[in-house]
Amino acid sequence: MVASLALNREEGKWPLSFLMSREPYVPGATTVGMVCKDGVLLASERRYAYGSFVMSKGAKKVFKITDNIGVACAGIVGDMQVLTREAQAYMSIYQYERERPGTVKNTAKLIANLLSSRRMFPFLAETIVAGVTEGKPELYVLDPVGSLLPDKFAAVGTGAQIAIGVLELEYNEGLSVEQGEVVLLKAVRSALARDISSGDGIDLMVITEQGIKEESPRFFS
Repeated sequence: MVASLALNREEGKWPLSFLMSREPYVPGATTVGMVCKDGVLLASERRYAYGSFVMSKGAKKVFKITDNIGVACAGIVGDMQVLTREAQAYMSIYQYERERPGTVKNTAKLIANLLSSRRMFPFLAETIVAGVTEGKPELYVLDPVGSLLPDKFAAVGTGAQIAIGVLELEYNEGLSVEQGEVVLLKAVRSALARDISSGDGIDLMVITEQGIKEESPRFFS
């Protein structure tokens, strides 16, 4: 086998069976977030796929950090879980030491620092951080090496290009949480219809001044 590969390398080609075995194992996802006038929304679908293989139909990609801050991710689920556990721990320490809850902005900066500190061996996760601080809804988008960008809405993952088109068309800053939920779910469902790596239901997180509410809207394909 080694000799065969060496021979084919010299000839400038590889065996077809070898090329077919080198399918890129990139986890798919569609994860979105939106700022509304009275809160923020985070949503993600549940499929966890490597290439064409579906490993799980119930992967959770939306996480609570504090009572008014949440995170939604796309990428390697294990990296999402480690990252959010670290963020939860640091924000708990922050609240204990400062005797006040952390803000959305300093939570996003914390996660950006955690990502940047691993830039040579990064967490393979795109992240949306959103929440409400003193009545003000905020949202930040982060890439795997810690770039931090504030925005009004965002989409990450393999279905992002489809979902962002719906958000660009239908989003406006005057939407209430109830109105925004309709737009957000429409964006995710549009991606699910075209992105083979996304599917199997939706997890939705609604964050307002009153706290966090998690839902699993019924989804019909």
